[in-house]
Amino acid sequence: MKKKIFIDGSEGTTGLRIYERFQGRDDIELLKIDPQLRKSPEERKKLINQSDITFLCLPDVAARESVSLVENENVVIIDASTAHRTEEGWAYGFPELSKAHKEKIINSKRIAVPGCYASGFVSLVYPLVAGGILPKDYPVTTFAISGYSGAGKNVIAAYESADRPKELSAGREYALTQQHKHLKEMKIITGLERTPLFSPIIDDYYSGMLVSLPLFADMLGKKETPESLLEYYREYYKGQAFIKVSEADDEVAASGFIAGNGLSGWDGLKIYVTGNEERIVVSAQFDNLGKGASGAAIECMNLVMGCDLDKGLQL
Repeated sequence: MKKKIFIDGSEGTTGLRIYERFQGRDDIELLKIDPQLRKSPEERKKLINQSDITFLCLPDVAARESVSLVENENVVIIDASTAHRTEEGWAYGFPELSKAHKEKIINSKRIAVPGCYASGFVSLVYPLVAGGILPKDYPVTTFAISGYSGAGKNVIAAYESADRPKELSAGREYALTQQHKHLKEMKIITGLERTPLFSPIIDDYYSGMLVSLPLFADMLGKKETPESLLEYYREYYKGQAFIKVSEADDEVAASGFIAGNGLSGWDGLKIYVTGNEERIVVSAQFDNLGKGASGAAIECMNLVMGCDLDKGLQL
């Protein structure tokens, strides 16, 4: 029997990308809302409760409102907003982190999709903390670069405008007050005791993301080198179709550059470890619209449905 799916917020970038990934699938029935009623609580409530699975691709306040409209106890909510990522009772939608994370997603009716930057950060930090390599009180700093598609419709329009200001042709650092909305989950999900210092950059390309974590080897809980950390990540994510770890002679890393848009259009994530025996940088490269948003949401849905994990996705 086909699963009934509703996308609440189907006009946004994430909602549109989820919709695109449903094309050609024969195991779902998409419930569509009249465009003139897409902000109507009554119409949204009706469709949410008719669905088996509802995706929320909304601002935080609207996402919380949608959850309050649920009356059918069988409806699974997959929320792509920031609203519920650290809330009690919600599964964190990154199944590769541990067996417990995967099982919670499979058995939960409430699933929160990780933030794009947070996906890269958590993929790197969670295994290190879990393995006793990164002390929980380590003063973590991280920097990242992203394409402009993750910033929403208005920013996309500004970057693609014929008369855009010259500043948009260069990378721009932002979140300068250290209050980025992903910081809360970056700290809580990984178990860190300090809030990370985070410096993101938006740049003049459409999609793709690179999140990097610099480490001082003498401050780690165990003696590590770039080679030993590569092997650790390889073993940690062994058998995970959505997580790849670079080889020591990987041609991208060997070139001396790792591009922010290098995995644009792919729904997985790739980990690199570079540096030397004193200073190490671990990096996650992925598509902010893929594993960083809609791809991760579909992966969670596939887990709930019990179908192939990569169905409808690009791997």
